[in-house]
Amino acid sequence: MTIKMIRSTTPRVAWFALLGSLACLGTAQAHITLSSDTAAAGAYARVVLRVPHGCGASPTTGITVQVPAGYLLVRPMPKPGWTLTLEKAPLKPPLRLHGREIGQTTAQVRWQGGPLPADQFDEFVLLGKLDDQAAGPLALRVVQTCEQGSIDWAGGADSATPAPVLDVVPAVPAAPLGAVSPKGPAHTGHGHQH
Repeated sequence: MTIKMIRSTTPRVAWFALLGSLACLGTAQAHITLSSDTAAAGAYARVVLRVPHGCGASPTTGITVQVPAGYLLVRPMPKPGWTLTLEKAPLKPPLRLHGREIGQTTAQVRWQGGPLPADQFDEFVLLGKLDDQAAGPLALRVVQTCEQGSIDWAGGADSATPAPVLDVVPAVPAAPLGAVSPKGPAHTGHGHQH
C-alpha cells in the first residue's frame, strides 16, 4: 500500500493565522482583571482580582492594591501562605455607618508570600462599601511583585499594563414599603404572585 502525501500551503496559512489569533487572545487576557466589573453606588462590592501570570517566567510574591477614593472600608480576604498588610488613611469627612462614626478607611492592601508560579493563576479578594456618590470608573492600581521584577498595573485601557477598573453605576432607588406594582400588591417570599 502506498500513501501519498499532498502538501498544501493553505492549511499552513490557516494554522499560522490560528496561532496568531491565539497569541493575541493570550495577550489580551494576560492582564490583572476583575471577575465582575460593575457595582452600584452605595452598595457593598466584592472585588475579585484575577492574577493570570507572573512577571515573565518569574513567580509572583506580592500583590499591592491602591484602593481608590470612593471604595471605602475595604477588607481583604486572607490567603493561606500570604501575609496581609493594610495601610489606613483619614476619611474626611468621617462616615456615619450602622450608628458609628468612622474616621479611617483602607488606602492600601498588600498580600506578600506565595510564591504563585508564573504558569498558574490565583484570585485576591476585597470587600468594601462604595460611596453613595461614587460614579463612573474606579481604577484600582495594582503592583504585582515577582521574585525578579514587578509590573505596575496602573495604565489606561489601551496600555500594555492597564489598571483593573470597577464601573460604578447609580444605585437603583428602593420602592417605598407598600408600593403597588402594575401587577398588584407585592407578595414576596412564597414563590408566586396573586
